[in-house]
Amino acid sequence: RLNQLMPAIDAIACPFKRAALLVARWSGARRTEIQRLPMDCLDRYPDGTARLRLSGRKTYKERIVPLHEDAATALQHAIDLRRNAPERPFTDERSGEEIRYLFMSHGKLLSTFYLFETPIQDACKAAGLVRPGGRAGTGRGTVSAHRFRHTVGTQLAERGAKLHTIMKVLGHTSVSMALVYAQISDQEVLRDYKAVLGPGATIAGPAADELRNGSLPDTAVDWLTTNFFKTELELGRCLRLPAEGPCECDLCLTCAKFVTTPEYAPRLRARREVEQTLALDAAQRGWEREVERHRCTSDRIDELLADLGQPAHPGEGAESTGP
Repeated sequence: RLNQLMPAIDAIACPFKRAALLVARWSGARRTEIQRLPMDCLDRYPDGTARLRLSGRKTYKERIVPLHEDAATALQHAIDLRRNAPERPFTDERSGEEIRYLFMSHGKLLSTFYLFETPIQDACKAAGLVRPGGRAGTGRGTVSAHRFRHTVGTQLAERGAKLHTIMKVLGHTSVSMALVYAQISDQEVLRDYKAVLGPGATIAGPAADELRNGSLPDTAVDWLTTNFFKTELELGRCLRLPAEGPCECDLCLTCAKFVTTPEYAPRLRARREVEQTLALDAAQRGWEREVERHRCTSDRIDELLADLGQPAHPGEGAESTGP
């Protein structure tokens, strides 16, 4: 549907409406943030990529995000049209600085209804995206400019962007807000999910039998489906549910909810080597309890590798690629 809608947005006659919608589409900015863009909001990174400065009306923190060239061109055109306008600057209520806003007319800010709701409705009708009753949208729901924000977040997640990047682009202050986009829609997370919870997956660890037997309740499966990426540890995953509280084990390898896959074999081997080195060092120092602890961990890793059908040493068999 987005491919149908964008040509209609490009064809919008009003340069300010067109610029506002294109910025929304390509920046993920909130509508009120776009409404209050200053005249000097646009410049370039050293490599020539356009970048947008957002005041962060909701978070009270300014941020800079890359901007698609289509949006940058439309925005620059709007800036050029307004550059010689005689309207007075506004005084920012937080900083006390005088700001010349871009989207203004007759001394007032253009409303979000004018900049977003009206043109998006017109664009949807021009693109044939109209629901029964004449409302703009599709069978999946009403189309709005705010949905562009979700589109940007989802596309970033699906193309492998880090959680910190999603947070920075969208202006999120908490991880939980950005997690909406980095859940099971992320193809990398989906692949890992299938490697553990998919039919016939090769897994090892205390939680392996529970998964193989299908004894997880539906509520547990639902939680894992939407939060699976949060279960990752260094050497596998801890499938402990929130109701069970934090893991009580200092070593994840002995946790009853721990499970791992062949993709973690390189990390398991590296950890095994570290444990053996520490055991040797402890033996030289006469620390018998430490020797026992590190050797137990090394032996546990040997068991996990054997259950996964992986060699203990890289040269003994096919090498898996790490996640």
